[in-house]
Amino acid sequence: MILLKTEEEISLMKEGGSILSSVLQQVKKHVREGVTLKELDSLAEDLIIKSNGKPSFKGHDSFPSTLCASVNEVIVHGLPIDHPLKNGDIVSLDLGILYKGFHTDMATTVAVGRIDRKTKKMIEATKKSLFIGIKEAKEGNHFGDISSAIGNYIEKKGFFVIRDLCGHGIGKSLHEDPQILNYGEKGKGPAITQGMVFCLEPMVSMGDYNIVKAKDGFGYETKDKSLSSHFEATVAVLKSKTLILTPIV
Repeated sequence: MILLKTEEEISLMKEGGSILSSVLQQVKKHVREGVTLKELDSLAEDLIIKSNGKPSFKGHDSFPSTLCASVNEVIVHGLPIDHPLKNGDIVSLDLGILYKGFHTDMATTVAVGRIDRKTKKMIEATKKSLFIGIKEAKEGNHFGDISSAIGNYIEKKGFFVIRDLCGHGIGKSLHEDPQILNYGEKGKGPAITQGMVFCLEPMVSMGDYNIVKAKDGFGYETKDKSLSSHFEATVAVLKSKTLILTPIV
């Protein structure tokens, strides 16, 4: 069942989302060669706590950290271990905050130093596909319209969307209905209505879309070890517009 939010609840989520976006922006600025994933995680946790929030991910499904840090072929849910980043890496920073009883969730992919043209193109396409999906996230459309728009754009750019992972509803729980695929058919799935709040998160591979569990026991990575990128935003459907609750960084 898809849980609808009131205007007051969406306003609270907007507050939390603004804090989350600010925190992720500050973490992103610290991404550089030699910085460890663990250092980024500690920074994220400190900033969230100072903002009177709580980390959404820490303790969720036994995840021990605040930040999901997924490097290169790791798509999502990477454990932020004491691993220094190196020139040419790409890292997905996925972060959630619990603020005044409601969760918000977002992600961005960042290059470390210099990356090749194809990798840069993949990251840019993934980010663009998120905005394309958000444009379809409006009352009267169906979730299939979002899924189709994201998937078709990524395929036209020569990349692959990950099929076994998806976006999700969000609110008092970190993961709520519905599940939102990054591929699909226009007009399919539940209708989008006012009061829905959900996370769109295109996950894209430079190789194919098959995935395996990462060695850390939490992350998922591309089976063929190809590079992967990930962007995510929490959005709310209002009467006359769609509101991005987590300004994208």
